[in-house]
Amino acid sequence: MEIPEFFQEPKAEAGGDQDDEVGDHDAERQVDTGAGASGFVGMDTGTFEGDAGDLTKQTVVGWLFNATKVVNPLFALLDPEVAHRLAVSAAARGWVPREKRPDQQILGLEVWGRRFSNPIGLSAGFDKNAEAVEGLLGLGFGFVEVGSVTPIPQEGNLKPRIFRLREQGALINRCGFNSEGIVAVAKRLGAQHGKRKLDETSSTSISSGDEVKSGGKAGPGILGVNIGKNKTSEDAAADYVQGVHTLSQYADYLVINISSPNTPGLRQLQGRKQLKDLVKKVQAARDEMQWGEEGPPPLLVKIAPDLSKQDLEDIAAVALALRLDGLIISNTTISRPEVVQSNPVSQETGGLSGKPLFGLSTNILKDMYILTKGKIPLIGCGGVSSGEDAYKKIRAGATLVQLYTAFAYGGPALIPQIKAELAECLERDGFKSVYEAVGADCR
Repeated sequence: MEIPEFFQEPKAEAGGDQDDEVGDHDAERQVDTGAGASGFVGMDTGTFEGDAGDLTKQTVVGWLFNATKVVNPLFALLDPEVAHRLAVSAAARGWVPREKRPDQQILGLEVWGRRFSNPIGLSAGFDKNAEAVEGLLGLGFGFVEVGSVTPIPQEGNLKPRIFRLREQGALINRCGFNSEGIVAVAKRLGAQHGKRKLDETSSTSISSGDEVKSGGKAGPGILGVNIGKNKTSEDAAADYVQGVHTLSQYADYLVINISSPNTPGLRQLQGRKQLKDLVKKVQAARDEMQWGEEGPPPLLVKIAPDLSKQDLEDIAAVALALRLDGLIISNTTISRPEVVQSNPVSQETGGLSGKPLFGLSTNILKDMYILTKGKIPLIGCGGVSSGEDAYKKIRAGATLVQLYTAFAYGGPALIPQIKAELAECLERDGFKSVYEAVGADCR
């Protein structure tokens, strides 16, 4: 089977063997909890030497991530939005473990000419205002998506607007694109971009010139920027174009969010004509900007899970005709699966995310993979809480996978767990790379 142009298997790291599980890579493994990490300040794993030191470093890394399991349940005692705010602040200040162990080779992949160390990402909605990009990427995500960002700052819907369905591993939110606006986000991303360039310059003399590194404009991982429209805007296309003009220079990929259920009329943009007109305008806005050798960032559209067969066919047709770079499947659902109906919280208005969304979103993902004939990279999102879940998304057609609700419940310790489980699933079924498994259930 010919590898699609958008997807290439990554080159091996210089000086390493793809089959080595313990070897030269282990000497590079270390953890950095940041200057303000409560309880972990001053711990330097770099003082360990030799094989015993390597094992000690691995033990310390595991301990640091597992230690977050003790803290994370405390967040459940807080109001959901307060807990969310504290979690973002902790990541922004470096009060979280920093993963520096290299990901297993089997998880690496290259999409849109960008190298991902692993296919597990954090979806938009967690870091809405790009406050904690470095800290979140440092947790070991292969990519992080910020936003949704609106042109003009807006408060969003009235509080309370986030509700836990703990027994079902789910959340309902009706935030309504609460955002500090593109100017504030651009300032943060610009500062981060400048810092990274400075770090790259200072490290050039000590790094090997032939080393292949994962990462993009945000540093060690890939950064996606998710763009939304203001609630009161009468010209949705103008909002998205403004977002592209202001933020695309800092993004490794861009997302047009037209599927949030909490902004009136937004999902109507998923109609065939509306979507075609919108994508054309946004693509033109992106392409008219000046770009270097890397070219413009890929443009993706995030769709809802609550779509008819005809809706899916229309979206697939537009995506293929306009050569859209990708689709994210899916956003939250306005439906209430039977498993949550006994919970009184399920009556709250808003989008449902988490475990109950897994089946619906995965079925939509599989349908879209078939409709697009595997020609467009798909990001599977919705209900992922384990490596097995991520693997099922990949087999259903996802090249990359995102999570959010499971991370909100499970905390940082969930990330290395999911990556390890995913690698085990791939090896168990005889796949040598993520790419080989993409769409396996659709063949």
